[in-house]
Amino acid sequence: MNKHASGSHTSSGAGHHALANHAMQTTNEDIIDPGGMGLFRLTMMVITSTICAGIFSLMGDLAAGGAHTAAVIIGWAICFVGVFCLMKAFQGLSQLRPDLTGGIYAYAAAGFGDYVGFNSAYGYWISGCLSNVSFAIMFFGALGYFFPVFGNGNNLLSVICASVVIWVLAYVVTRGVKEAAGINIVVTIAKVVPLALFVVSILMFNKFNPDIFFSNFMGEPGGANLTDQIISTMISLVWIFTGIETAVVISGHAKFVKDVGRATSLGFISVFVLYFLISLLSMGIVPREEMAHLATPSMAGVLEIAIGPIGAAIVNLGVCLSLAGALLGYVIICAETPFEAAKRQTFPKCFARTNKNNAPVVTILVSAAVMQLFLLIAFLSEGTYQFFYACAVSTILIPYVCSAAFYMIVSWKKEGFNKKHAPRLSIARFFGTASFIYTLFLVWTCGWKGIMITTVLFAPGILLYLMGAHQYHKRAFCGLKDAIIVLAVIVLAIASLYLHFSGISPIV
Repeated sequence: MNKHASGSHTSSGAGHHALANHAMQTTNEDIIDPGGMGLFRLTMMVITSTICAGIFSLMGDLAAGGAHTAAVIIGWAICFVGVFCLMKAFQGLSQLRPDLTGGIYAYAAAGFGDYVGFNSAYGYWISGCLSNVSFAIMFFGALGYFFPVFGNGNNLLSVICASVVIWVLAYVVTRGVKEAAGINIVVTIAKVVPLALFVVSILMFNKFNPDIFFSNFMGEPGGANLTDQIISTMISLVWIFTGIETAVVISGHAKFVKDVGRATSLGFISVFVLYFLISLLSMGIVPREEMAHLATPSMAGVLEIAIGPIGAAIVNLGVCLSLAGALLGYVIICAETPFEAAKRQTFPKCFARTNKNNAPVVTILVSAAVMQLFLLIAFLSEGTYQFFYACAVSTILIPYVCSAAFYMIVSWKKEGFNKKHAPRLSIARFFGTASFIYTLFLVWTCGWKGIMITTVLFAPGILLYLMGAHQYHKRAFCGLKDAIIVLAVIVLAIASLYLHFSGISPIV
């Protein structure tokens, strides 16, 4: 009897331990970093990194490209479907491969090898640096509304002040990524308020004019055809959504696996609704021809026409608040991607070095130095905000294409769909294929100038990759695929530089 009781107790204890172990295993599957960022912080990071300078100049940029009301609405529809599919691809990848915490880099490396993975990480990194330079130009251009000494944001004083801001933010991030993200929450709330005020002001004062909205619905006779107008909207619309993948990029700092996908979805829905409202309302206030000539940020001019000078002041203040957060957010993103790539032995070893705050100090400092170089180029070439964001879009499309292609391939091969958080196979195949087609379409819309910019910026990365391969004692280029990519980048970069300096097809 006692023996049986003892055995029963032992069996019960073993069962208890088994259940405990199962619970522990399930919990461990769900947790990435026990002290990491929760859903709210991740969502704020997505919103902050997405709502940057683009929305404040979008209306003028679309109008300057020749897009009328019908083209803008169709462009928004294409953008919504395409970016939604791309967002779902990132979300699906975070569920299928939570181990690939480097996101943009890791997906390309897992799918296509180290060199393609390096280019994906390098492209995302350079795009982030270019984005911050465009943000800095607009930031001081907006300050120029209050302090004319800053001009359009690319004069000597603006570049000097922007340099100070970049290095101060780099120091803040060296204090720790999670701490910097905490500051970002406050900035996010502060910069959404002026955007909301724009919508409320237009509606409250009944400034939306349907006659203006429909007056040039299809454009002037003899102008650009509808297809060309739609294509002209693509770069600007993609630009305002860059950053939507932020939660994936910093997923290594998330607390739970499921929060990465949720934050991405919540961030996308929030910014899309806000963007679309602002865009539609603007087209009912200012005719396209007039809007095309508004100074950057064009939203200031729109609201000034609607409610007077106070409107321009509100928008320019909103730009400053928005870009303060964007500059901080992109310093974090620029630091994270090379850091993850170095941990996976693709970037040189020094990029994986951290300080006592567990911040990737080398990547932070190198990224700040690259931004400093681009700021100098902006001053010497009088480069505009629009030019630098076009460069940023061109370079970020490489990691977008690679990530979408990887998701499409794993879904059709049914790889990893037996995991707890895996999406439905049919849904994954649809979004993987659709996002890949969309990203290829975006590459096509960039045209030859986009290819020229991309190859010139990617050529120096070959040396960086060779340095890493030498340090890790790895073969640099494997197979015909890598050789073709290297040769194409070098040849096209040389040809692009020749065309630029000969004046045949200048990049700037």
